[in-house]
Amino acid sequence: MTARIGIVGAGMAGLSCARALAGAGRAVTVLEKSRGLGGRLATRRAENGLQFDHGAQYVTARERGFQDLLASAGTAGAAASWSMGERTGFVGIPAMNGLAKHLAGGLQIRCSFQVDEIQQHAGGWAVSSQGEVLEFDILILTAPAPQSAALLGTKHPQARMIRHVKMLPCWTLMAAFAEPATVSFRAQRTPDAPLAWIALDSSKPGRTSRSCWVAQAGPEWSAQHLEDEKTVVRENLLSLLCDALDRSPEDALHSDVHRWRYARVDVAYGSAFLKDETGSLYLGGDWCLGARVEAAWQSGTAIARDLLELQTC
Repeated sequence: MTARIGIVGAGMAGLSCARALAGAGRAVTVLEKSRGLGGRLATRRAENGLQFDHGAQYVTARERGFQDLLASAGTAGAAASWSMGERTGFVGIPAMNGLAKHLAGGLQIRCSFQVDEIQQHAGGWAVSSQGEVLEFDILILTAPAPQSAALLGTKHPQARMIRHVKMLPCWTLMAAFAEPATVSFRAQRTPDAPLAWIALDSSKPGRTSRSCWVAQAGPEWSAQHLEDEKTVVRENLLSLLCDALDRSPEDALHSDVHRWRYARVDVAYGSAFLKDETGSLYLGGDWCLGARVEAAWQSGTAIARDLLELQTC
């Protein structure tokens, strides 16, 4: 009988793993707590057709397999290159989560499924969400390391193995203006500044013509203000952005913020994934290898390859 495989998380790691397993004929169900797909390949939409890529800003590819994925997405109209001036990256079309939707085609995915508890038993794993319980023979966790550890419990062997993994937070500002800014840059990176990244989001291919900006605070600033009220954070970041754009906060048509508690990998696990001694539990994500979207893809595909090579499913 074909093993039932459950994957927690519909970000790049979870979707790439599911895509590889489903392509090999395996029975896979992806569970995602949010209403949409992509994890940090995220897009926020607002009134009057405004949209902002408020998570990962772009992706790059070093390995042939990930290059092939981006090429496939480009052929399908789900990705395109974006010139930022001194560098070029790839972005989803018509929004960053277009990459996730491209991967997700044909997969069995349950959105708005917040996993409350997981329990191992003789037959596999029970995954619970608001009273609903799903049974799997093999369970793959692709949430950020602290969240996966919390689901397992601090005394679980795999939770102890990833205690050294460190992820940094990020506050992200989304702002739109009626008139274009007079600055010459599309994207500006200042790693040590309170506002570490500023990008004209609407300059990405396939976007609205409105002046939509995404600004991300640096990890130090974000950590210092992690528990601040959203209104206070929004006012502070909007002021910093307007200083950089030579605008007034009163010029903003729209402004909002999003807190990513686990935004960027600072200390990685050190290998593509880990699994328990039974081979029925896998943990993976970008936190295994580093702070790149490609690292999440590498982890997810490595898990799928390990499962298929062992012929356990």
